[in-house]
Amino acid sequence: MKRHSTGLAGFAVLAATASAALAQAPAAPAPAAPAPIPLLAMRQSPAARVNLSTAAGLASVGTPWKSMEAKIIETPALPGALPAYKTTYDITPKAGTLGFDDSAWPVIEPDLSIRRGGGKVSFLWYRTTITVPAMVGNFSTAGAQAVLNIVVDDYAEVWVNGDLPRRPMFTSPGVVQGFNVPNKVVLSGAVKPGDKFEIAIFAMNGPISAAPANFAWVREANLEFYR
Repeated sequence: MKRHSTGLAGFAVLAATASAALAQAPAAPAPAAPAPIPLLAMRQSPAARVNLSTAAGLASVGTPWKSMEAKIIETPALPGALPAYKTTYDITPKAGTLGFDDSAWPVIEPDLSIRRGGGKVSFLWYRTTITVPAMVGNFSTAGAQAVLNIVVDDYAEVWVNGDLPRRPMFTSPGVVQGFNVPNKVVLSGAVKPGDKFEIAIFAMNGPISAAPANFAWVREANLEFYR
């Protein structure tokens, strides 16, 4: 009986020690909240449209386009990479960040169909800031869904106010949609006149593994409003 009592006492001491250790251990960080599911453009014809590849259209809603080539640079491999992989690659500049300083970039013609880059596998940034007008023709924009509809030859990623809107396993119009396929990125589900959107488009000439003998350009760039 005495041996049994001693065993119970020892178990109680161990349990108390474990409980104290757990109490002193830092709490595990809460899992990050998932990214919001990107909004999708309404499946109907827009009520109003502004062509951002014309001088008149761009002047009515935005600042001039600026463009700069993006370069591939070699960087150290990420921690945890297999020993055989010492380096990896990134792009520069990171012009999708909010407030990125593009003051030294050249202003380009509104006509975005002009071919740019050196051809083959090449990457370009296009940047502008859109200010929503109160009216587009006879259409009042207040409360409308505002969509940036852009078609890059050949692929695009679209940053809005420093964010690349995406969520795994969900349709995410801000990332590559396909070969010369439109990116229809919802800027706001209910826009207000005067709303501003900093736009940065990362354009890619491709296919990447079959370097084309042509150049990157923008087939279409429209600001569309849906009701």
